[in-house]
Amino acid sequence: MSLFDLKGKTALVTGGNGGIGLGMARGLAQAGAKVAIAGRDQGKNAAAAKALSGEVLTIRADIRKEASCRAMVDEAAEKLGRLDILVNNAGINIRKQPQEYALEEWREVLDTNLTSAFVASQAAYLHMKRAGGGKIVNIGSMMSIFGAAFVAPYGASKGGIVQLTRALACACARDRIQVNAVLPGWIDTALTQRARQDVAGLHERVLARTPAGRWGEPEDLAGIAVFLASKASDFVTGTAIPVDGGYSVAG
Repeated sequence: MSLFDLKGKTALVTGGNGGIGLGMARGLAQAGAKVAIAGRDQGKNAAAAKALSGEVLTIRADIRKEASCRAMVDEAAEKLGRLDILVNNAGINIRKQPQEYALEEWREVLDTNLTSAFVASQAAYLHMKRAGGGKIVNIGSMMSIFGAAFVAPYGASKGGIVQLTRALACACARDRIQVNAVLPGWIDTALTQRARQDVAGLHERVLARTPAGRWGEPEDLAGIAVFLASKASDFVTGTAIPVDGGYSVAG
């Protein structure tokens, strides 16, 4: 369907070398977009590129550093010829009780998950405005909605993602740039596999609450990525859409 056709479009996915980011990058590539994936590990970037169809650019970047984050966006736009789609996906978590965090750990999580999305969006804005429009997709979490004792900085960063999305959506709408957030549920990734090791009983509790009766897979995020990156969502902005198998609405 032409509404979802991304041929001629270009996309940058931060943290696109694994997990949810790779699942979204795969969907964008399959819809016809030229895709750049960015991450600190260039070996992992290269392996992910081989797993994708179509033209894939890899960028080594440390999004915690402003200069590297801005250079990442500019490199993607220059080498792909333009920048139509930005997926702010890169993220980390450090699981401790609130009183146990060092301030450096708090800053590392916030800088990786939230500040990088702000900086990358700033850098992408000029390229998208020049191109006549664009799409920014920010990745939140169930922790954008719920609280948990062991995710104080992560939850703060993901709650901030939703508010950042709303602010950017209002600011960028006149420039034909739509900004939306995706709130993944419990997806089977390296990050959540570590969570299951750290949090006793997490696997069983997730299955019990999720109406779909399973953990999500990274590929479950491909469709929402294509929708929010395509013409199909041109009048959708400022939203935060759960992709969670019903977890967030279960009683």
